[in-house]
Amino acid sequence: MTGEQVIVLATPVFLLLIALEFFISLRRGLNVYRLNDTLNSIGLGMMSQVAGIFVKVFTIGIYGWIYAHFAQFELSADAVWVWIFALVFYDFCYYWLHRAGHRVAILWAAHVVHHQSEEYNLSTALRQTSSGALLGWVFYIPMAVVGVPPKVFAVVALIDLLYQFWVHTRLVGSLGWFDRVFCSPSNHRVHHAVNDQYLDKNYGGILVIWDRLFGTFAPERAELPCVYGTRQPLRSWNPIWANVQVYADLWHRSSQATSWSDRLQLWFRPPGWQSAQMRIDDPQAGFKLEQRQTFDPPVSRTRQILAAALFFGVLNVLAVVLWRAHEISNLGLIALSATVVVTLWLIGQLGMTAGQAIGHPRETTS
Repeated sequence: MTGEQVIVLATPVFLLLIALEFFISLRRGLNVYRLNDTLNSIGLGMMSQVAGIFVKVFTIGIYGWIYAHFAQFELSADAVWVWIFALVFYDFCYYWLHRAGHRVAILWAAHVVHHQSEEYNLSTALRQTSSGALLGWVFYIPMAVVGVPPKVFAVVALIDLLYQFWVHTRLVGSLGWFDRVFCSPSNHRVHHAVNDQYLDKNYGGILVIWDRLFGTFAPERAELPCVYGTRQPLRSWNPIWANVQVYADLWHRSSQATSWSDRLQLWFRPPGWQSAQMRIDDPQAGFKLEQRQTFDPPVSRTRQILAAALFFGVLNVLAVVLWRAHEISNLGLIALSATVVVTLWLIGQLGMTAGQAIGHPRETTS
C-alpha cells in the first residue's frame, strides 16, 4: 500500500475527529472552528498531497539514491530495533528541519503555510505546505548514510506526521509528565503562538526532549493565552497565494536591496532580517499583538453552501487521484491535479467578499 493510499484511508478518520472536536467545543461553550478557515486549511493539505505526487523524487527518490551509494551499514528492515531507532532518528532530524524552518527565511517560506491559520484545531494539522520537500530532504541525509532502508524511512516519516495530528487541539489541557517528554497539545499550542514569550519554541514532532536539550522549550502558561497565526497575517483564502506569499516577498525585498550581500542574506537569515542599510532604506514596523485583527470577511450563506459543496466534491476527486495515482497516465495526473488546484482556488474566492483586494503582506518574523 502506498503512502497516498494510507492518507486516503485516514481522511475519513480525520474528518470524523474534526466533527467530534467541533461538537465537543460547542458543548463546552467554545467555537474553535470557522467554515472559511477550516476549508482553507484542509484545502491546503489537499494541495500538498497533489504536489506530493510530483515531488517524490525529492521525498523518496534522492533518499533512495543516497542510501544505495553511501550507506555505511546494512540495517535490516526485519529487526524491531531498527524501526525504533529509525523513528527516534527521524524525529531528531525533523526537529532540526522544523527549527530551521522557522529561522531560515527560504525554509520559512515553505513552512509558513502550516502557521497561517488564526485558529487552532484539528483542521490546522492538515494545513501543509506544497513546497517543503524541495529542500527538506537535505535534513534526512544522515538517515540514509547510516543505512536506514528507504521503506523504513517512508513508514516512520508517515508515523511521525500522523502522530502530530492529535496535538492540534485546544480541548486537551496539561498532561503532566507526558508534556515533559512528548509533543503534546499544550506544547504544540505554544509552538503555534505569536506571543513574544512563545515565539520559535517547541519544535519536536513526537518528542519534546529535543527542545529541552537544545534550549527551545517553553511551557504553556495559563495567564498567557496563545494567539495563533503568523505575525503578518496572510489575509487571504487563496491557497496558491498562501504557498507563494513569503517567496514573493523575499524576491521583492531582495530586488530592492542595494547590495548583493544583502540580497543573498535575505534568503538565509531569519525571517524579517534587515541589514543596517536596509533598515534605513525600508524600515519595518514592529509587531504589536494588541493591534492584531482576525481575518474573517463576511460571506453570504449561498456562497458558504456552494463552497462546502465544491469542497466535498473535489475531496472525492482527490481521493480517486491519490488511490490510483500509480495507474493514471502522467497527462491524466496533470489534468486531474490542475482540476483540484483550480477548484480549491475557486473555493477560496467564494470565501472573499466581492471586490476585496488581496495584498502582499510582509513577514517581519516567524
